[in-house]
Amino acid sequence: MTDETTAHPVGVKETASPQLAEIRVRGKTIQTPSVVVNGATVVVTGTWLKMATLHDEELIEGDVLSDPEPFVTTLRQKRMADVFTFSQKPTDPVPRHQYFLEWDNAAIIPIKDYVGWWEKLPQETRRNVRKAAKLGVDVRVVPFDDELVRGIVDIYNETPIRQGRRFWHFGKSFEAIKSETATYLERSEFIGAYHENALIGFIKLVYVDRCANIIHILSKEQHGDKRPTNALLARAVQVCADKGMSSLQYCKYVYGGNETSSLTEFKRRNGFEPVRYPRYYVPLTATGTLVMRLKLHHGVVQLLPKKLSDALRNLRKTGLETFCRAKSAAAKSE
Repeated sequence: MTDETTAHPVGVKETASPQLAEIRVRGKTIQTPSVVVNGATVVVTGTWLKMATLHDEELIEGDVLSDPEPFVTTLRQKRMADVFTFSQKPTDPVPRHQYFLEWDNAAIIPIKDYVGWWEKLPQETRRNVRKAAKLGVDVRVVPFDDELVRGIVDIYNETPIRQGRRFWHFGKSFEAIKSETATYLERSEFIGAYHENALIGFIKLVYVDRCANIIHILSKEQHGDKRPTNALLARAVQVCADKGMSSLQYCKYVYGGNETSSLTEFKRRNGFEPVRYPRYYVPLTATGTLVMRLKLHHGVVQLLPKKLSDALRNLRKTGLETFCRAKSAAAKSE
């Protein structure tokens, strides 16, 4: 399985101008307008529609948005964005604000103890975890150091295409990968899966209050038969149970309404459950109000019929795979 780099930025660094922030979106570093409100950084992204969001919203501890009005007022005064979007935490699913809302979702394993999670798993998943151990996969908590980063770089550079998409981290330098994986180290934990002393998969957890968030999870495709990803998740649940965490979250349960995706099925088989929670959208300008009325705040693609969007997704996957095969064949012939 690939890692899920969220649409939210993964790191902020204030630049020479205090109104700009250096962030990463979909694997690329960009500069974008930002403002600090009540100690939280709000970043603005987008071209024709400027969306304001809390930087790394899902990794913020505490409830900085118990009163969202200071954020709304500041953004309107600054005229920085057209729409401000924010959410309650998945652990707080009852709507508390009067703004327009939609239901977002998260993939969560409620944790009481390891045995409770294990006993609810399908037999196939338990076999996969046992198979990993039987085939010599050693899964353990590891320190963040250059050796780990070199292993991560090797995993990232295995293939340029994952799950039918260009893989954002393919071909990046050691320095870039080290910088990108070093965020939130003071409350992070890395778990590595090793075979014959070589890293073949890893998880990065970031602890937020009493919830552990999976920020990266990736294994080498060539070792897929050894089921390292299943073993990594099992170890992550054990680590969370030992630390007294209440839950383990792995991004969304469903993306774009596609409830039959392989990723959703993988999460279901590994004990994740869908949890709905409110996400709010507050128009800040006339453009924002119009966009909300036309339901364009998710982009035009989201308005396409499901069959058409599925066909386009499959066409993209086939095109990318064909391109990569042709490029690989050309490289071998040189």
